[in-house]
Amino acid sequence: MDNRILFKQAQYGMMAHWGLYSLLGGEYKGRRVRDYAEWIQSFMPIKNAEYELLARSFNPVYFNADEWIRLAKDAGMKYFVFTSKHHDGFALFRSSADKYNVADFSPFGRDVVAELAESCYKYGLKFGLYYSQELDWHHPHGGGYTNLTGCSGTSWDNNWDFPDRDKKDFSICFEEKIKPQVKELVTNYGDIFLMWFDVPHTITKEQSLELNHLVKEYQPDCLINSRIGNGAYDYVSLGDNEYPDEFREDENTDPNAIHGFKKSPYGLYETAGTLNSSWGYKYYDNNWISPEEIVRRRTKLNKMGINYLLNVGPDGLGRIPSFSAEALLRANEIYNGK
Repeated sequence: MDNRILFKQAQYGMMAHWGLYSLLGGEYKGRRVRDYAEWIQSFMPIKNAEYELLARSFNPVYFNADEWIRLAKDAGMKYFVFTSKHHDGFALFRSSADKYNVADFSPFGRDVVAELAESCYKYGLKFGLYYSQELDWHHPHGGGYTNLTGCSGTSWDNNWDFPDRDKKDFSICFEEKIKPQVKELVTNYGDIFLMWFDVPHTITKEQSLELNHLVKEYQPDCLINSRIGNGAYDYVSLGDNEYPDEFREDENTDPNAIHGFKKSPYGLYETAGTLNSSWGYKYYDNNWISPEEIVRRRTKLNKMGINYLLNVGPDGLGRIPSFSAEALLRANEIYNGK
């Protein structure tokens, strides 16, 4: 069946933000992040040489892909989206393009994306991959240096290790790392339901289109979200935790806008939301939404034809917090009248 139809029918999915930042849990040297734990390297900021020590210590002995995907299935989700590489540049898959990855740079030594892909196949969930196609704090030419305000950290780009923005050229990062890794993701892990790109600012229209064509060359049915930038998308990602009171299709004049409505060519929309106040694991954040609120948001969005992609933030050992699991399971019971 066409993935556009499957996406429309799915209505409800799980996202998981997991990476080196999960080890810190939102705190570093006695300081706590302002909001998003996955932004901790930029918020503090932490130099790459020190942040790499987290990779050398990353050994999540309780990670079990089947447990994650079974939870998503039991909670009523139809697809699963995983952060294959976030803004810190550390890949959760084996990559020939950059050895800064979980299989080659950590004692864990396993390909997390491969294990999750296999579990999704086993339990009948569609598999999607988040990939930060512009921000990469580990690469000296990572993007974001053209956008200087409004982020959750010190800056969008890594200006603590690489302060001279005049010498940065995102096309170098794009050719050396971004394109090769995206190709690895769409060629090494079976059918990919969707690619969930994020925060386009520096990326050009030509680069967005090139990524789109790269994905479609190897996975013609793979859906691409609007945060690839420059209009090269199949479906619209609304703003983080955006729950509109009414549905609207606006022609957004900013090709790289990542918040609010834009017009989807196929009528496909999605809101990604959190269970507390962070995407990545933040040990002291107990601002959990209730199962009843999950149901309210899910029902509201789905009535407008908008999918609800609800995030969990596993800890540094690979465990999805019990607060998250219990709320998701209870919400599904309520939704089904139990």
